[in-house]
Amino acid sequence: MAKTAERFAFATFDVLESERIAGPRYSYWKSVFQTFFKRKTAIFWLALLLSLTLMSFIQPLVSGYDPAVAPNINTPSTWYQKPSAEHWFGTDDRGNDLWDVVWSGTRMSLSIAFIAAAINIGVGILVGAVWGYSKRLDPILLAVYNVVSNVPYILRSMMLMYIFGRGFWQMILAMTITGWLSIAFFIRTQVMIIRDREYNLASRCLGTPLKRMVTRNILPYMVSVIATLIYQEIPGLINTETILSYLGIGLPSTYPSLGRMIDVYWSFVDTYPHMIVFPGVVMGLVTISFYVVGQLFADASDPRTHR
Repeated sequence: MAKTAERFAFATFDVLESERIAGPRYSYWKSVFQTFFKRKTAIFWLALLLSLTLMSFIQPLVSGYDPAVAPNINTPSTWYQKPSAEHWFGTDDRGNDLWDVVWSGTRMSLSIAFIAAAINIGVGILVGAVWGYSKRLDPILLAVYNVVSNVPYILRSMMLMYIFGRGFWQMILAMTITGWLSIAFFIRTQVMIIRDREYNLASRCLGTPLKRMVTRNILPYMVSVIATLIYQEIPGLINTETILSYLGIGLPSTYPSLGRMIDVYWSFVDTYPHMIVFPGVVMGLVTISFYVVGQLFADASDPRTHR
């Protein structure tokens, strides 16, 4: 009997241990970034985008270039110089080093795009979340959207610039006064898909306030959509700033931007093409980088791509 007792022992039961999941813990964002960084193209374009952005904000601080200070235009030998070891992008018609001018203009264009995108996306998300959940506001805002959306966005911005005048904050106001509406409509559509799910119906029956329903039950499920929306909004605003400045209704001459440079240097495209090529290349790389990174991040955010 003693030997039998040594061979057998009573099994214990632990309630907490029985509830433990044997599989590894799943983290959505960890899986998103793992899927994103698996692609070499994603790493390349993200590195290029970060490099261009950091360069545009750091280089003007190091160079000390100030567009408000006129250069010494009485030395024709410094005009229209082609790219060289001393001037990597060459010089312009006033003797300015295009390397300094291009990065200063890129910083201005990105600053406008970042601020306008933050306003458009912030207002668009809040209004769109309430718009999609509230059935009372839906017909009113939908009528406003149908009226405003019939006018192209670039035309609306041009009309507002004529009203507000040229300037940094005037351009941001022109881009944001109606720019949030299309984002709000997109968020409204996404919210309408989520709002009638079972857990939201149960929460509504329990008397959950509208604010809590929107912030706790709906918006957290749209984080990946919002992050992707940011990458798409910024290059679109850069293109808008470029078009407005090229048309001569954007920023004044004391505010360098990629659009201003293309506007000023376009007359030299046949004689001194380097003055228009380098700003165009930098603007193209910035916008393409945002588009590609946003598209790749959207693919990585799709749970169906996770393993």
